[in-house]
Amino acid sequence: MSDIATIYCKNNGKYYEFPYGTSLKEMYDGIDYQHPCQVVSARVNNVTKGLAFKVYNNKEVEFLDISDASARRTYVRSLCFVLYRAAHQLYPDRPLLLEHSISKGYYCYLDLGRELEQADVDALKAKMQELVDADLPIVHRETQLADAVKMFGERHMDDKVKLLQTAAPVYTDYYELDGMVDYYYGSLVPSTGYLKVFDLVKYYDGMLIRIPQRAHQDRLEEVIKQEKMFSVFKETLKWDYIMGLGNVGDLNEAIKQGRATNLINVAEALQEKKIAQIADDITNRGNVRLVLISGPSSSGKTTFSKRLSVQLMANNLKPYAISLDNYFVNREQTPRDEKGDYDYESLYALDLELFNTQVKALLAGEEVDLPRYDFITGKKVFGEQKLRIDDHTLLIMEGNHGLNPDLTPQIPKENKYCIYVSALTTISLDDHNWIPTTDNRLLRRIIRDFNYRGYSVQDTIARWPSVRAGEDKWIFPFQENADVMFNSALLFELAVLRPHVEPILNTVPRNVKEYAEAYRLLKFIKYFTPVQDKDIPPTSLLREFVGGSSFKY
Repeated sequence: MSDIATIYCKNNGKYYEFPYGTSLKEMYDGIDYQHPCQVVSARVNNVTKGLAFKVYNNKEVEFLDISDASARRTYVRSLCFVLYRAAHQLYPDRPLLLEHSISKGYYCYLDLGRELEQADVDALKAKMQELVDADLPIVHRETQLADAVKMFGERHMDDKVKLLQTAAPVYTDYYELDGMVDYYYGSLVPSTGYLKVFDLVKYYDGMLIRIPQRAHQDRLEEVIKQEKMFSVFKETLKWDYIMGLGNVGDLNEAIKQGRATNLINVAEALQEKKIAQIADDITNRGNVRLVLISGPSSSGKTTFSKRLSVQLMANNLKPYAISLDNYFVNREQTPRDEKGDYDYESLYALDLELFNTQVKALLAGEEVDLPRYDFITGKKVFGEQKLRIDDHTLLIMEGNHGLNPDLTPQIPKENKYCIYVSALTTISLDDHNWIPTTDNRLLRRIIRDFNYRGYSVQDTIARWPSVRAGEDKWIFPFQENADVMFNSALLFELAVLRPHVEPILNTVPRNVKEYAEAYRLLKFIKYFTPVQDKDIPPTSLLREFVGGSSFKY
């Protein structure tokens, strides 16, 4: 039996031979290929691995820099470990929470028992830089569950103990840096010297880890102001604490104790109360005539708009929904993207002049002939629906561009009310492993596309980068224009999504590139103790994705 592995490098299309047990880093250093940017991880047979991964048989390998989403996560996780090591050196035994992405960085909170000061942040950043300059090894280890639980228990890392015990893997990974151990649900870089581009800045009551740009990896992402978004995260975290849940280990324990139904009832009630408060605010303003609802894909905007309409009717108002899709320009007038394809995500794919003219006419009490866009012919059709509204009617419009001021420049500001809806996941796997909000939305979309739109999970995963690119261009820059933000994520929802999404993810063939993302999502969703959806109310936002809604779509 040969002890030589044949490696196909996808980056340059060449074959190489290496002895069994050669690491990916050693392979990269030993081939005649130089990646344009720093390599931080690799895909091995369509599964993302750290560069410390050792190969013992023939493999297909693709080396990755942080322009790749999975490699970017590797870089960020590694920075978090360096911050944890720095915090432990400077402030031993003070809790560090890595909570969520915001402002193109990652928010973290260090509980010092007092207010965090600029001097603290400066000291932490300097210590992180010292660790990076030392190029210390980040060692990957694997052990039995019982040994990992004992190790983390001895270090009073109870959040990790709960997660591992409730997820119940037979073996588990962990990492070691300069005598410190920690657990991460994905790969890390081989050493701290890979993390030369970073910053740590004070951010409200905590800190923001700044990371490199995808396109220019020697430059940092710019910090963007997101006060309203930060406030919504804080509000939802308070809801989590009301229910006594700080992480997924807590959630899993509550489910196993038979408390799932109560958690569902409380979480749904909190959302309904928030929707009612928004309806009351709209009503009390008195001059709102147009409600604009925006948010990224799979945020639950459609169900939110229907539930808001119910609450507005309870306030003696008459909501009327207008579909922005019916205002597409004729197909041949649609702008094209950089690939030459029609760009239906563009604001200028809409007939802005017609839309504003008709909304102004409706608000003035005039009758208008509403268009219907025929997606087969690519043209607007008129003469099918005429509309006149009275002073008690509110126009409700949900779509990608609702918060973009260029959508409704002719409508007075006092007559508009803007709402941003997104699934802002606040529960964390543990204190040092956040859950990306995009993962929450992607899982929702995979289920909905598969069950109701005829798309395979492979199709959905393949489209996701272009969907995200459209959001970055047309949605996220305008989110702080909202009068109010609504978090559509539910504390328990990933436990409910698990039974729906697992069999779908398992349909992705191993020999396609989308398998890497399907594999990662499968590994991630298994951390959640599953919950059946029988107790989810028919008006829940989740019903838009898993089915059984009392609303018509």
